Amino acid sequence: MGEFELIAQCFSQAGRSRTDVVIGVGDDGAVVQVRDGFDLVVTTDTMVEGVHFFPDVDPRALGHKLVAVNVSDLAAMGAEPAWLSLAITLPKVEDAWLQAFAEGLSETADYYNCQLIGGDTTRGPLTLTVIAKGFVPRGKAITRAGAKVGDYIYVTGTLGDAALGLKLVQNQVEVSKKHRAHILQRFHYPTARVALGQALRTIASSAMDISDGLCGDLPHILNRSKVGAIVDVSKIPMSQALKDSCDWQSALQCALSGGEDYELVFTVPENKRGSLEVLLSPYGVPISCIGRITGLAGKLELKQGDQPFTYQHSGYQHF
Repeated sequence: MGEFELIAQCFSQAGRSRTDVVIGVGDDGAVVQVRDGFDLVVTTDTMVEGVHFFPDVDPRALGHKLVAVNVSDLAAMGAEPAWLSLAITLPKVEDAWLQAFAEGLSETADYYNCQLIGGDTTRGPLTLTVIAKGFVPRGKAITRAGAKVGDYIYVTGTLGDAALGLKLVQNQVEVSKKHRAHILQRFHYPTARVALGQALRTIASSAMDISDGLCGDLPHILNRSKVGAIVDVSKIPMSQALKDSCDWQSALQCALSGGEDYELVFTVPENKRGSLEVLLSPYGVPISCIGRITGLAGKLELKQGDQPFTYQHSGYQHF
């Protein structure tokens, strides 16, 4: 299969067919209609074999994850996903692998109401890059720069499952049959909190998704907002699967530093805190208050109850 046959067969119809796509895959460029009164949000993420995924990963799961991690960035800014571009570098063409990967990508794009509108293919080490684009009402994008002293810090869902899933895949831990499917699902098939992210537009003062671990990602908000934070580690939400599978210290390390949960961490002013649970309850995603914003710019302090908590690990860093 040549380059253009590959595109036509695997990617020409990927994702839901949107009415705002005038020209999609197959031309020199895509043509899309941008809504009046909205800003365009654009994010890019690259996954490299041997760095972000193992060579024997299920290609369908890889297609899913590639879309979900990009859409998660849009969710963190309160954006509605719309279009995807894919640049794929392949060492060789394997029809079965490509079909499964394309199916996973297309199913997930369809779930989030995205359409693949273009990209590029080339030969080389397996590398996958997606550029995701979405809409947000003009001036309503949630950024990392809006946290204020006194704001409360929240996270969605539970943290640490994906990190445990990585350890399980690497045969570093044992997980009971009761929890194994849940842990692997959280690692291979993350969920982007898209609807909840849009609901946060009127509530959150800042937000981002947790891809590199809470201790690696929360400081980005602190640095951009020029504030500090106190986080109570006893309030970090963990699944029963994680708590049953390892001791508390190991579970906490997964939750604070493991990454790849793709949950949201966000801050809320005190005067909006009362309406938070009411506004978010229709989305069925639990939220947990884990701390508050302080005036010590850039400083993340951890405590356990009323006592200081010493923790040396940080989140994942590429370099």
